[in-house]
Amino acid sequence: MKYLLPLILGIIVLSVLGNSFYVVREYEQVIITQFGKPVGDPVATPGLKMKIPFIQKTLRFEKRFLEWDGKPNQLPTKDKRFIWVNTYARWKISDPLLFLQRLRDERGAQTRLDDILDGETRNAIANYNVMEIVRSTNRDPIPDDLLPEGDVNLEEIQNGRGQIHKEILRTAQSRTLDLGIEILDIQFKRINYVDEVQRKVYERMIAERQRIADRFRSEGEGEASRIRGEKDRELLRIQSGAYRTAQGIKGKADAEAIAIYAEAYDRSAQSRSFFEFLKSMEAYELAIDKESSLILSTKGDFYRFLKSSEGK
Repeated sequence: MKYLLPLILGIIVLSVLGNSFYVVREYEQVIITQFGKPVGDPVATPGLKMKIPFIQKTLRFEKRFLEWDGKPNQLPTKDKRFIWVNTYARWKISDPLLFLQRLRDERGAQTRLDDILDGETRNAIANYNVMEIVRSTNRDPIPDDLLPEGDVNLEEIQNGRGQIHKEILRTAQSRTLDLGIEILDIQFKRINYVDEVQRKVYERMIAERQRIADRFRSEGEGEASRIRGEKDRELLRIQSGAYRTAQGIKGKADAEAIAIYAEAYDRSAQSRSFFEFLKSMEAYELAIDKESSLILSTKGDFYRFLKSSEGK
């Protein structure tokens, strides 16, 4: 029993000391409350701190940047187009005491940010056309003579998506000044058409690409026809030249053949005449002796042979 009392006293002292000190980390800011009410200024410097044990309690809040992730909403634009818009933002607790008084905790802050950021996004989207929302800058126009047939330059924008971000951020920051929080940035995570409009856009894109494909196909068929025409014309030219050359060769060969035939015919005619002359001489030699007299007619063959032999 004599050790029980010191032990109890030691436990009480340790409990008192343990509740008298608290640690503030680098990423935290602390508010001391007494009977549920804030006491003093928020503690933002890291280190070991002191408080009244058992009476005062610590409420810890994040000093780091926090995330707000909005839900996709279907919003109408100024030109009566419905689009899906998904946004996200970064924020921080700038005044822990005011944050505690107005929002209590991060869950309450997220709920309030849902109302503020979704509302400001809806208002901004409703004030601009789709072209202003999806584009950030103007492109350099393409000269009309270089534009594909049927295409046009995009219309110029006056503000763009970046300016819309700034407008939403500026108005949202003004509404959160009395909440102890600061919105650092807001961006569009995704922008898309609703299903019905998206289907029409896809159909228009498909029709446009089909038209371009038909134009390319038509140009290709025209080029193919031109190439086939040039091929047929070149083929006819080659065939005509070959036929002309072949006919020239045939004509030259026929001329040489005729000359050879003529020369051969002349030689055969002379040989035949000489043969007939010899046969006639042999016939006369057999039919006529030394005592016979021969009277020749100038029209007879023998006389003709004799006359022809004299010339030779």
